[in-house]
Amino acid sequence: MLIQGIVNPHVLSLVSRVRHTNALVVADVAFPFWPMIETVDLSLVRGAPTVLQVVDALLANWKCGQIFMAAEFEAHNDPRTRSAFARAARGVPITFEPHVEFKKRVPSATGLIRTGDPTMYANMILVSA
Repeated sequence: MLIQGIVNPHVLSLVSRVRHTNALVVADVAFPFWPMIETVDLSLVRGAPTVLQVVDALLANWKCGQIFMAAEFEAHNDPRTRSAFARAARGVPITFEPHVEFKKRVPSATGLIRTGDPTMYANMILVSA
């Protein structure tokens, strides 16, 4: 039985299938459903878990080389929130692009993890290194 790290079997299964240069989306509570890609819905209540909690758990044992986020994230969130997301990236470069362009990347992702995070435009596309 797993006692440390990610213990959710659905998340572990999804993450184990992400290969070099593949992408994984970590989405906020309001992100639309994408029927063409596997989705693991972790949302419990509004606010739990957060995108940052999921990203922190993922990046502890997963090599990420690039992160994409919507440029609107910077315009709709305060400096404290923006700083928390930058720290969560653990030095991995974040590329901000218009939300419309960001969403075009989603269908090619290996999968999507939905959270209960209400932070506006908190969605992240993690690209494996």
